[in-house]
Amino acid sequence: MEQLNQSFFYTLEKAIKVYRQYFQTQLKNAGYGITLDQWLVLNMIIDYNGITQTEIAKRVFKDKASITRIFDLLESNGYIERIPHPTHGKMTQINITQKGNETIDMLKKEVPKFRDFALKNISEDQKQETQAVLKSIIYNCI
Repeated sequence: MEQLNQSFFYTLEKAIKVYRQYFQTQLKNAGYGITLDQWLVLNMIIDYNGITQTEIAKRVFKDKASITRIFDLLESNGYIERIPHPTHGKMTQINITQKGNETIDMLKKEVPKFRDFALKNISEDQKQETQAVLKSIIYNCI
C-alpha cells in the first residue's frame, strides 16, 4: 500500500488547501476585509439573483452552521443586508450593499491574478486534462 502522502487524493487535498491559504493571504495583504468563503458567497448572491441560503451552502460546499456564520459576518461587516421576504414570512431576501458591490468589483480584477499565479507553468492542455480527470472522479462518486 502506498504511503498516504504519495496518494493522488492526498496531493489533491494539499493543492486545494495550499491554494486556499495563498488566496486568503493575498486578500489579507491587499487589505480586503473579506475571506475566501465570504467572497464565494458574495459572488453566488450576485451571479444567482434570488438564490437561497441553502442553495448557496450546497454550491460552496458548506454546512448550514458554516454558511450561517458567513452570512452573519457579511452582514455585520456591511457587505450584505437581510430583509424579510415580502411574501414568505420565514424567508429573508439577501441584498448586496454598496460596500459589497464595490468589494466584488475590485476583486474581479484581482482574483484572476491569484489564479494565474497558482497556474503558472501549467499548460492549457494540462489544465484541460486535469479538469477531465477531476470530472471523472466526480462522476464516479455520485
